[in-house]
Amino acid sequence: MALISSGIDVARVFELPGGFWKDGGAVSVPRMALVRWRSCWTDKFYQVYIDGQYAGATIDTEQRQMVIRAPFSNTVVRIEIFAVEPAEECTDFSSEVDGGNGRSGRVEISFLRQQNLPTGSAAKVYFDGGSGEIDYENPINDSPIRIWPAWQDKSGLGMSRFGLGDFGYDSAAAVGFGKGSFGRGQFGSDADTIEWISRPLERGVYKFAVKVIDAAGNESAVSETGEAVVTPASRPAVNVNVFLFDKQTNELVLNVS
Repeated sequence: MALISSGIDVARVFELPGGFWKDGGAVSVPRMALVRWRSCWTDKFYQVYIDGQYAGATIDTEQRQMVIRAPFSNTVVRIEIFAVEPAEECTDFSSEVDGGNGRSGRVEISFLRQQNLPTGSAAKVYFDGGSGEIDYENPINDSPIRIWPAWQDKSGLGMSRFGLGDFGYDSAAAVGFGKGSFGRGQFGSDADTIEWISRPLERGVYKFAVKVIDAAGNESAVSETGEAVVTPASRPAVNVNVFLFDKQTNELVLNVS
């Protein structure tokens, strides 16, 4: 992994005001904030990610702050700072960063797309809604997950029109040898991993199950998951302002409306 998280500390985020009133009140600039940090590195550049998404990079090794745009109004976000080598300053490593609060309250289910699954088949996901009993009458995915959308997909190295595709592939959409989940499928095809992410769920304990249904309507045996504990990120406070500050006791009182 090219991202370096060690050696970076004392990170702070400040909302940027668009101006000040005579009484000292500030006019906020929506979605704009200043991120500052401290680092022990002297030869690295820095990248900032918001909920796992690339937000920007520094322009030299001395820079320790950056202005970013983020949905601060009613959404909790996670801001992360990483050091990178100068040659990788503008490389987007979002695929290597956890989405964080962007997936708050969501459950991810993954399974292998094997060659023994028929063309035209689809997967359906079910869950118990927190009751402990899975409802197999009403799948929770909006539309069936197509396993092999086209016959050309089900073709790996040496299993289709050999030499007519990229190295490791025979057909353009196939998962060829060494290109998928290596060693987890049949020779020449490996296996592909299908991932499904649920809608945001309330706090609780849930169980899920997956069935594969072929084009004729035949259903596979059920594959059930273990219990998944969902703990969504806390909701942010909104409309917070300073009600009172007592200099004698050093006590700050906030007002939340």
